[in-house]
Amino acid sequence: MVTRAILPVALAASIVAPFLAQTPQGARPRMPESAAHTATGFQPAENCLACHNTLTTSSGEDVSIGSAWRASMMANSARDPYWQASVRRESIDHRSAAKAIEDECSICHMPMARTQARAAGGQGEVFAHLPIGRHESPPARLAADGVSCTLCHQIAEDGLGTRGSFTGRFVVNGVAAHSEPSMFGPFTVDAGRSSVMRSSSGTKPTESAHMRQSELCATCHTLYTEALGADGKAAGSLPEQVPFLEWQHSAFRNERSCQSCHMPVISEPTSASSVFGELREGFSRHTFIGGNFFMLRMFNRFRDELGVWALPLELEASARATVRQLQSDTATVSILNGTTVGTRLQIDVAVSNLTGHKLPTGYPSRRAWLHLAVRDAAGCIIFESGAVNRAGAIDGNDNDADAARYEPHYDEIRNADEVQIYESVMTDAGGSVTTGLLFGTAFVKDNRLLPRGFDKATAVPDIAVRGAAIKDGNFGAPGDRVRFLPDIAGARGPFEIEVELRYQPIGFRWAQNLKRYDAEEPRRFMSFYEAMAQDSSVVLARSTARVP
Repeated sequence: MVTRAILPVALAASIVAPFLAQTPQGARPRMPESAAHTATGFQPAENCLACHNTLTTSSGEDVSIGSAWRASMMANSARDPYWQASVRRESIDHRSAAKAIEDECSICHMPMARTQARAAGGQGEVFAHLPIGRHESPPARLAADGVSCTLCHQIAEDGLGTRGSFTGRFVVNGVAAHSEPSMFGPFTVDAGRSSVMRSSSGTKPTESAHMRQSELCATCHTLYTEALGADGKAAGSLPEQVPFLEWQHSAFRNERSCQSCHMPVISEPTSASSVFGELREGFSRHTFIGGNFFMLRMFNRFRDELGVWALPLELEASARATVRQLQSDTATVSILNGTTVGTRLQIDVAVSNLTGHKLPTGYPSRRAWLHLAVRDAAGCIIFESGAVNRAGAIDGNDNDADAARYEPHYDEIRNADEVQIYESVMTDAGGSVTTGLLFGTAFVKDNRLLPRGFDKATAVPDIAVRGAAIKDGNFGAPGDRVRFLPDIAGARGPFEIEVELRYQPIGFRWAQNLKRYDAEEPRRFMSFYEAMAQDSSVVLARSTARVP
């Protein structure tokens, strides 16, 4: 037994050495001086990589947990320059509540450092830990890890799926001093392998079914924000992002979990550990593929400024995988018919949501829209709705042109300055359109595409359809049908029609509204955004047709 206790640590050191040699300059990961579990229950991710990296399938595919995770949005949640800029904006808008804002915003972007601070009787901080990679204190190192291994795998099942667990109110096992904290996973671990984990990390591997359940993800992906008035007091509440509740109201609730899409299972038996690992059926990839390809590429392009740890090829692979999933598993669009009616074309377009939540879901800066173009016999565009320009703005969109306005939902489009945009639009207590989360008290528009099985008539207020889409009989689960009636007077056919469903993680207005804030984080993000704006959207689906 003595040999078994010592051998894994030695093996771990030899296994992790090649990985550490590849680490980008500036990250400086290192093995801890002691493998003992920290008093707060968390360890830096680098401590886990010795045994949970260098993993391959029998066919030779690299499925290493460490390298997959570190190229994800989860690992880089604290590095996210848009989040940093947004926290600074909210702190400036509501100066009297600045400390409370940092505490709240660190719950899910710097969860380990924040949980540690709260356990010690303090508050979570954001800017004290920035810039990432420049501070060496234990809290700063935990903050830099974003959403890491020992955070997710120590969330207990207590209260999961209830309102009390939302907005990051998860219960962490082992935050206080604990002789042997549990590290939850989906598999049973025998006594021998359990001793390896205990000797190297001071934790006990514990099987628990909740690791495969959507309720685990719901803790940080169901967020409510409290709006603040001029006096700094609460002025209302807003369901900022609630994909879990959308999923609950869909057919997917009984079919697929969050993990099944965002952590897909490997199709062959695979070991989760490179040290005495056992081949397992049902091992999940730790890629955490979501929808933010744009930020992944921003991390790569500005890696030095953001203290990025993942290798360039890893981040690009993650971005490509994100785009691939967006374009294969997210939506379809089709032209149902195209006919000539007098001096107009009549084009019916149908779009369907393939996901288990609204499309787009998550943070309200996200939007999808229809881009339709009609070309005449000479190939010239004679009508176009929804074109995106190099600045990332949608031509004809009222909100991109004027921060005080927004584009309505359409059942029928006749003019080029009318665009069908699937989005949520917030208003403040006075009814004015805003992108300030802590000003937002309601959604005046929410016509995001509904998932299969979603009944808009019975949806509770937190996930309700808002605006003109409520009464649109062509808008419902799992999508929308829009009629385009472009004027073709004087044009010669046959006419070529192309329609795209485009998607953008950070809408133009959500970025542009940061420009007026004279602070480092907003200035830096805007410099990044403007350098990359022309690539801020992707096509999710496309269809073409020809009208004689």
